[in-house]
Amino acid sequence: MSIVELGPEDWQECRAIRLRALADAPDAFSVMLVDAEQRPDELWREPLSLQGPTIAVRTAGGLVAMGGGYLSPEQPDVMMVWGMWTAPEARGRGHARSLVSWLLDWARAHGISTVELHVTEGNDAARALYESCGFVATGEWGSLREGSPLRIELLRRSSTRASEDTQKPSLRS
Repeated sequence: MSIVELGPEDWQECRAIRLRALADAPDAFSVMLVDAEQRPDELWREPLSLQGPTIAVRTAGGLVAMGGGYLSPEQPDVMMVWGMWTAPEARGRGHARSLVSWLLDWARAHGISTVELHVTEGNDAARALYESCGFVATGEWGSLREGSPLRIELLRRSSTRASEDTQKPSLRS
C-alpha cells in the first residue's frame, strides 16, 4: 500500500475511482454520479492541476481510497478536505485515517493553519473517524446539494499540531 499524489496525467484513474465513490455513496458527496459521468475529459484534468493535493491509496489491485485538499484563494490559510472515500473491499484497513494524516501533514508543511471538511448528517462512521483525528464540529450546517433533504456539518481542526497517525505514507514523486 502506498499513498500517491495524483496529477493531470492520472485523470483517468482519478475519474474511475471518483465515479466508483459516487455510485457507492451518493449521499456523501455534493456531486451526483449522473452529472460526473457527463463531465468532459478536461474537467477531470482541471481539479488535478488546482492548488491542493489529490491523493489516493494504491494497492496491487489499483486505487482503493481517495481524498483531496483544496485551497481557496479567498482563504489561503484554510484547506478544505474533499472527496474522502474508501472502496468497500478495502474498508477497515486504516486507509481513510492514513489519507487524513497525509493531508494534515501536507497542510502543516505548507503553512496552512486550519483544515476543514464536511460530513453528512447520519454518516456516523465518517464523523467518528474525523473526530478521532481531532476535527471538531462547528455547528455550521448546510445542504448537501440543491434539492437534497440531507444536511452537512462543517468540522474543523488546527493543522499545527501533529497528526494522530504516526505512519509516514510513501508518496510517488
